[in-house]
Amino acid sequence: MEELTWTLESLTLPALIDITIVAFFFFGVSFLFRGTQAVALLRGVVVLLVGLIFISSIFEFLALSWILSKMLTVFAVAIPVIFQPELRRALERLGRGGILFNRQTPEHLRSQIIAEVCKAAETLSLRHHGALIVLQRNSSLDEYVRTGAPVRSVVSAQILLTVFWPKTELHDGAAIIDDNGRIAAAAAVLPLTASRNLPSPKLGTRHRAALGISEVSDALCIVVSEETGRISITNRGRMVTRLDIERLRTILNTFYGKTDKPESIWKHLLDRLRRFRVSSTPPGQADAQRTD
Repeated sequence: MEELTWTLESLTLPALIDITIVAFFFFGVSFLFRGTQAVALLRGVVVLLVGLIFISSIFEFLALSWILSKMLTVFAVAIPVIFQPELRRALERLGRGGILFNRQTPEHLRSQIIAEVCKAAETLSLRHHGALIVLQRNSSLDEYVRTGAPVRSVVSAQILLTVFWPKTELHDGAAIIDDNGRIAAAAAVLPLTASRNLPSPKLGTRHRAALGISEVSDALCIVVSEETGRISITNRGRMVTRLDIERLRTILNTFYGKTDKPESIWKHLLDRLRRFRVSSTPPGQADAQRTD
């Protein structure tokens, strides 16, 4: 209690401002990494370090404490290397102002995109025309958009059928639908998966690319096989094969139909403040406000 009293008495206005700035800084950093693959890895590193520090302090392990103190410099160099793709996407998002004023594709537009993609996939499957359609969600796909031919078109089944017509120059790559709900590029080059746990060893480059983009981002990727006409979809490094149109529509409505993009900092802070005001309001007064 004496230490707590001393801490409260030593707090000054500059100290409170300093603490608020530092807290807001870490709060903003957490938003930069939200919706990326780095969150789980960063959480694991933090849990491991906190656990080792707790054990070394309880049992007074001098050697372990010495190693942990020396590892801080190593982590300062290793973390930027490990999280290099996520850091680059986060800084790009910060430069575009996405962390402050985040745009979200309206749900009615997503419903239209799902309808057009399903219509195109059904026709492509019947014609045995190979296709690779990527739906961007939270992770940025700008580096892959730049590898293809810019289209910047509204999403329609006719355009997708034209892109993947075997006689065109764009049919071999992927069509990427960005977070604005438009076809950003066609003939885009996607990373191939390095995993050996494929649903079938006979899968070709198109299916390996679909798995690859789902491993490095949270994008959905629809694949139409040129040999069999079967429709598949990948998400988070997993592939679901042999889909009919109804199952494809159900999966897209589940994982893409609703806007699940991270909120901006301002919107998140306002929502937190609104919840705090509601929770701190007396029950009778809160019921009266709802009635009004």
